[in-house]
Amino acid sequence: MSGTVVFITGVTQGIGKGLVQAYLQRPQHTVVGSIRNSGSPAVAELKALAAAKGSRLVLVHIESTSPEDPKNAVQNLEAKGIDHVDIVIANAGGSPPVVPLDQVSGEDMLTAFRTNVLGPLALWQALHPLLKRSAKPKWVSMSTVGSSMTLMPEMGTHMTPAYGTSKAALNWLTTAIFAGNEWLTTLLLHPGLVQTEPGNWVARQIGMEKAPVTIHDCVTQVVATIDGATRAQSGKLINAMEGVDMPW
Repeated sequence: MSGTVVFITGVTQGIGKGLVQAYLQRPQHTVVGSIRNSGSPAVAELKALAAAKGSRLVLVHIESTSPEDPKNAVQNLEAKGIDHVDIVIANAGGSPPVVPLDQVSGEDMLTAFRTNVLGPLALWQALHPLLKRSAKPKWVSMSTVGSSMTLMPEMGTHMTPAYGTSKAALNWLTTAIFAGNEWLTTLLLHPGLVQTEPGNWVARQIGMEKAPVTIHDCVTQVVATIDGATRAQSGKLINAMEGVDMPW
């Protein structure tokens, strides 16, 4: 099929929903979004989003902890005549309870790794054949400043051991995807402190009424960063709002 195909995980709310809306507003775009509950009101809202000429939304079921769901999603796409994917945005993620290192449970650590590492790994394994059929394939992982070991003392992110270590592992995974695939552009993006439910929670913990970055502004910058991304930018952690590299 012709046109641009964008595959986004975790699209029922927040940044994921905003990305779906942004790409649907572009002509000749097929936007594939992953959901967990097809009967939720959020899915009805997604289906009601306006689309530009020649653009459409295709929803697939993916539970981030399932190794089989991404494979099934690809089979469903191919059955619909979708034979390539141009951009993958691994946006779905989990934020386990925020507790210090001496209190975090092994189960919280495992839950974070299943969602934030094994989920994107299964997604890559299922989708990379479709990415290889694109003329300009791009893989995007949504990371966080909380994955940076250098910035940990300054940012106080040692208080999020399950989340931080799982996102640091996602950084490694994405960099390995970059290193092993010369045909592919990869991005690791820190979207900023965004006005999502977890973003606003973090903001309140540091004395703010709400997060400073709106979903609209975040999505605008993320999409612009993806648009301009080249192979030369791959293998780096980028602050999407400021357009600068961040230390590991």
